[in-house]
Amino acid sequence: MGFTEDITKLSEQVRKRADQVVGEEATKMALIVPFLSAIGYDVYDPSEIMPEYVADFAIKKAGQFEKVDYALAINNNIVMLVEAKARGQKAEAHDGQLSRYFNGLLTTKVAIVTNGVEYRFFTDLHDKNVMDKEPFFTFNILEYDTKDIENLKFFHRDNFEFTAITNHAEEMVYVKGMTQLLGNLLRSPSEEFVRFLVTELGTLAPNYEIKGRITGKFIDKFKPIVKKSIQ
Repeated sequence: MGFTEDITKLSEQVRKRADQVVGEEATKMALIVPFLSAIGYDVYDPSEIMPEYVADFAIKKAGQFEKVDYALAINNNIVMLVEAKARGQKAEAHDGQLSRYFNGLLTTKVAIVTNGVEYRFFTDLHDKNVMDKEPFFTFNILEYDTKDIENLKFFHRDNFEFTAITNHAEEMVYVKGMTQLLGNLLRSPSEEFVRFLVTELGTLAPNYEIKGRITGKFIDKFKPIVKKSIQ
C-alpha cells in the first residue's frame, strides 16, 4: 500500500472514531499514534518514538519536569517533537515548553502541535534554532487535497531530510504570502499596482503607450478599467 492510500485509510478511521475519542490520552492512542505510524515511524520501537520525553535540560515545575508528548528520532537523533491536545481542542496555541525543547535540541527541526485531526508544523525559518511562532504547514486528516499529501511526504521517515524540509517550508511560507498579496491586489488594486500596470501597458504596443505624466487623477480614471480587466 502506498503513502496516499495509507493516509486515505487513516482518514476513514479517524472519521469513524473521532466522536468517540475523549481526552488527551485517548486522542494520542486512537488518533495520533496511528498518524505517526502512517508517516513511517515504528510506534513499537522506543528508539524511534519516545513518549513523555524529558530532556537533560528540562525545567522542573510544581515538582515535575517539563516534557513533550512525543520525541521522534532517526538514527538516534531527535528530529521531530509532538505536542498533543485533546480531540476537540484547538491545535493553535502551544505551550512554552515545546519551544524550549525545540530550541534546546539542536538536531530537532520540526515541531508539531496536534489534536489528532489537525497537525500544525513549525520550524525555525526566522531565527536558527528558535521555533517560529506560526506554523509553515497545516494538515487536516479529514480535509486535504493532493498538494497536502505531497507536502506531508517530506515528513515521512524515509524522506526526512533537514535541508529539503527547510527549503520547502520557506517556499510554502512565501507562496502563501504572495498568494494573499496578489489576492488583495486583484480584489482592490492599489495606486502603485495601477501605476505599474499603466506604465507596462505601453510595452505591449505603441498605441497603448500613455503620453505625459501619470497623475493621481489619471490613476483614479484607470482603477475601474483595471478592475474590469481583472474580472
